[in-house]
Amino acid sequence: MIDSPVQFKQSADYSLQFDSKLPARADVVVIGAGVIGVCTAYQLALSGLKVVLCEKGLVAGEQSSRNWGWIRQLGRDADELPIMMESIRLWEQMRQEIGEDVGFRQHGIIYLASTQKKLAARESWMRIAKAHDLDTRMITGAGVEKQINGASKQWCGGIYTPNDGRAEPWIAVPAIARAAQRHGVVIKEHCAVRHIDTQNGSINRVVTEHGPVQCDAAVLATGAWSSLFASNLGLYLPQLTVRSTVVATTPVPDFYTGNAADEEIAFRRREDGGYTLALSDLTEHFIGRDSLRYLKSFMPAFVDDWRSFTFGLPPAGFPDGWRTTRRWTADDTTPFERNRILNPQPRKSAVSLLIKRFEQRFGHLPGLAAAHSWAGMIDTMPDVVPVIDHAPGYNGLLIATGFSGHGFGIGPAAGKLVSDLVQGRPVAYNLHRFRYSRFTDGSGIDLGPKL
Repeated sequence: MIDSPVQFKQSADYSLQFDSKLPARADVVVIGAGVIGVCTAYQLALSGLKVVLCEKGLVAGEQSSRNWGWIRQLGRDADELPIMMESIRLWEQMRQEIGEDVGFRQHGIIYLASTQKKLAARESWMRIAKAHDLDTRMITGAGVEKQINGASKQWCGGIYTPNDGRAEPWIAVPAIARAAQRHGVVIKEHCAVRHIDTQNGSINRVVTEHGPVQCDAAVLATGAWSSLFASNLGLYLPQLTVRSTVVATTPVPDFYTGNAADEEIAFRRREDGGYTLALSDLTEHFIGRDSLRYLKSFMPAFVDDWRSFTFGLPPAGFPDGWRTTRRWTADDTTPFERNRILNPQPRKSAVSLLIKRFEQRFGHLPGLAAAHSWAGMIDTMPDVVPVIDHAPGYNGLLIATGFSGHGFGIGPAAGKLVSDLVQGRPVAYNLHRFRYSRFTDGSGIDLGPKL
């Protein structure tokens, strides 16, 4: 079991947890064993399909285990919210269904505001909550102090959803994978998918580094690597990545058992007695060739929040690295094999800033320090909502990517949704917002929520 993301190493020497033999044929091959791929494979298996789940590195080895651990409806895009509400229901039954405790706890989430102007901006989201009968409440500064022991007077109020929660990502996703395996999913780590072959426009096999698997359908759920993979297939998928640095503190007194964020810092209680901290006003992007290629699509997001952006150059081997191979055949060694786990280094200045901001808000906490820190690369779309759609020109290929930092919480319901789409089942959601063609059909960029 993965105990902490700090154990991940950029190495081929780690112990594989899932190393099943690939079958000659499956009904569906799921590419990528992050939370979306794992939940999709699980749901497909529940429907009785023969499923292969291929992961180039480690199950939950990248952003799916490195995220904040938030499971929230609060602040969601209006079209995402119904899916997220279903996901809450699935999280609530997770422990009983898979037989493992994934750390899911419902202690609520608060978006805090330090000024009346910012509080009014938070309040504007209430119309979305009311339209979906979501129990979300405005709270005053006194209400914040009632929720958060020792909260200073710096917050004049906030917006609060009491049945939102959290889970421990590096525990939850591998646990769901084990449940999928028990239901017959063949899971193979260290198994990069190199190519998807078609016959008369329909998928007929997926070619991996360990050989081909005949199939009728495939799901592309490769997170930060999706744009690179899609580009080799001739598909235009404007997705970039941003780095998020996260700190786990040492155990400190429990002054708030839920999750909260203001304009500068996000924090939530951990099962080990510490808090997970992240910056809510920093967007770090490494400029690569795709940054220029997709500049026009991402410009509205940059203009909307330009003060939070910092820039650098991508390390070697990153999906949008300047020397990363962009074209390959089924016989070639791919970028996915050269970089088994995308393992960015945390930003050192962010680590110290997080501890400083935490202390500024809550004063002296005995024993407070950064126990460890890590970073992940978040796959994001120009409008900050995912693509969940069939790929043009590849009958049988479903794309599910670009969850823009929201994927962990929505994962169980997104997996169920993708499973239904693969099987041609009717779905209860309006998916127009998540269509693949929205970046090429002349539509304007309709920005979703920042958090």
